Amino acid sequence: MRDAVFGPEAKTEFADCYPRSFCKLQHGLTHDPLLTLDALADLAAALPATSIEYNPGALPIGISPEEIPESALGVVETIRTIGHSGSWVVLKRIEQAPAYRDLLERILAELTEVVGPRTGATMQHEGFIFVSSPGAVTPFHFDPEHNILLQVSGRKTMTIFPAEDEAISPASVHEAFHMGEHHRNLSWDDDYAASGTPVNLGPGEAIHVPVKSPHWVKVGPEPSVSLSITWRSEWSYAEADARAFNRALRKIGLNPRSPQPYPARNMGKAMAWRAISRASALIHRKAQDA
Repeated sequence: MRDAVFGPEAKTEFADCYPRSFCKLQHGLTHDPLLTLDALADLAAALPATSIEYNPGALPIGISPEEIPESALGVVETIRTIGHSGSWVVLKRIEQAPAYRDLLERILAELTEVVGPRTGATMQHEGFIFVSSPGAVTPFHFDPEHNILLQVSGRKTMTIFPAEDEAISPASVHEAFHMGEHHRNLSWDDDYAASGTPVNLGPGEAIHVPVKSPHWVKVGPEPSVSLSITWRSEWSYAEADARAFNRALRKIGLNPRSPQPYPARNMGKAMAWRAISRASALIHRKAQDA
């Protein structure tokens, strides 16, 4: 029987913070053979190109996707030379490879007794692996998924901001994101810095990142490998659908209230948006059939 990735103390700490606040946890994946650079280079070669992103590491905190320059190296060479290639790589949806799918499901299974009663069943399980050169920066952004980032090797600092601070991530940005009109990268202002909390992560440490908490990351003086396990929930889908409904209201001149944080369920607006989406899809199908 394999050892648990999260021990009893980590599970208690996770239960204390999930889903509303960030917290550091301890994990036991630092020596997993699937997370060595050689194994990750092989994984990169096996994944479809659409599941790989790699960029120069020296990026500003705030940068739009279209401004990010292309890397000069191929992804496999980038990973194998990550100590001096000045890059960062993200391997997306690693569950497409059976061994990594098993790893992801094994970790998530350890968390279900906390997650299920609070935010509903875990859905859309996805894993991401970040391989980064010393000093690399992941720009300022938010994510719609529940997320735990496990640091495997090297060190990095994640600076994390409150999800509900609309001075940093305005309601209109959340709404546009859920309508496919805005990238998850956020604009940066130096005035935001005072609202952030830097969290230092070393091998064997992890951080729970709440849904939509803006953050940016800087790697320390050595190459870094991190595994991000993510999932969606009944609660996160309702938050997303409520944001989309607010976008529709805003387009007709109204100024709707933002979805409320957990434990509010936001189901009224979510159900309204789902009804609108179903009606729109039905009208579209009938128009195609006419």
